[in-house]
Amino acid sequence: MKRKKNVLHQILAEKRKAERMRGDGMSAKDEFGTTKYIVYAEFEANGVVERPDVVGAIFGQTEGLLGDDLDLRELQKTGRIGRIRVEVHTKAGKTYGTITVPSSLDRVETAILAAALETIDRVGPAEAKIKVLRIEDVRATKRKYIIERAKEILKSLMEQEIPETQELTEEVKKAVRAKELIEYGPEKLPAGPHVPFSDSIIVVEGRADVLNLLKHGIKNAIAVEGTSIPETIIKLSKERIVTAFTDGDRGGELILKELLQVADVDYVARAPEGKEVEELTKKEIVKSLRSKIPAEQVITEMFYKGRNFYDIVKEKKAEAAAQKTQAVSEEPKKIEAKSEKVEKVEEAPAQKPQERIIRPIQQVRGGEIEKFKRFIDRVKREQTAILLDENMNVISEIPVRDLLSKINGSDGVYAVVFNGIITQRLIDIVSDRGIRYLVGARKANVVRRPIDLKIITFSE
Repeated sequence: MKRKKNVLHQILAEKRKAERMRGDGMSAKDEFGTTKYIVYAEFEANGVVERPDVVGAIFGQTEGLLGDDLDLRELQKTGRIGRIRVEVHTKAGKTYGTITVPSSLDRVETAILAAALETIDRVGPAEAKIKVLRIEDVRATKRKYIIERAKEILKSLMEQEIPETQELTEEVKKAVRAKELIEYGPEKLPAGPHVPFSDSIIVVEGRADVLNLLKHGIKNAIAVEGTSIPETIIKLSKERIVTAFTDGDRGGELILKELLQVADVDYVARAPEGKEVEELTKKEIVKSLRSKIPAEQVITEMFYKGRNFYDIVKEKKAEAAAQKTQAVSEEPKKIEAKSEKVEKVEEAPAQKPQERIIRPIQQVRGGEIEKFKRFIDRVKREQTAILLDENMNVISEIPVRDLLSKINGSDGVYAVVFNGIITQRLIDIVSDRGIRYLVGARKANVVRRPIDLKIITFSE
């Protein structure tokens, strides 16, 4: 009896191993199609029998047992019972094996058929005994398979599709930035779309630097494209406010030195030490540009004192920190001095109130503003520009948009009054023409003021 059980366990273990190799139950889906349940049973025969004997016993001994509706032959013809699989193993004059019956009947009818198998008591010439082990719901196996497969598909989707979407977005942004990029000057230098008309420009080293600044919304950059400074950059530096923005390496320092020697640079900014402009984040770009230093100071420190740009920046930060510390330390002294002053006033004997003398606030260049007042009122009303000679006579009155061209074509202009913004470019042009007064609504980005030119705004 013990040997019989060991043999059965061995047979069942081999069967389960084979099922796992075929896909752990999903083979039933492939073989049985619309199968709902699978009946698993084992048998033992006291003699040597073969597979056809077992199949014949199943059909023969259940015939007429359950009526016409549950007759195995009829059910198999209509496809409600699938092909019955039988595996046999012979050992020591006895036969052991397993029976698998696929069923598309409901669970009650399948259970009745399974119980009918256990009524078989003879296989071929030998006595036999059949026992149903279990009834498996194929749909539960399918549901388990669906869940596991869905997990795999979702994981694959999250790992592959989302990065592809990000790459697609970046590709579109890159294409837009490349479209915004223009070629400027005879050398066809890579530049942002605002370079042709912006009052201030940023000079960088290469095309990749311009693209990175475009990526972060800075559209007035132009590249030198090499160590030799192009003539276009030299010409622009005389007309615009120029900020040199170079890499934080040895190459960036060499290009900066050449720029300072051949071009009229106004400010100098550099990427953090060891980094390149093309790899900076938006925060690093903004921080570097805010920390720019006047070119005159950089020229003095680099060419005459032999110091590099980063030493100047460190010293500047140290001075700012020291001033802040000094201001904080002096605050308690000021408060204490103010308190002592209040105490002395309270201790002083009551005196006769003295007469308070109120002095009028002196107007800055009051006379100068007064002589232009009627012209200021006039340009405010009519939105025009007026050119005056030395005797304050009107040479011409023109629209503001034609001001630059008119100045270049006129001689004997002493003063310009217009309702617009005073820029560095306008100041340079007016100064070159020998004009003494420039009167406008307000100033913007003015860094150089010629000594022989007086600039007045309406608010003054």
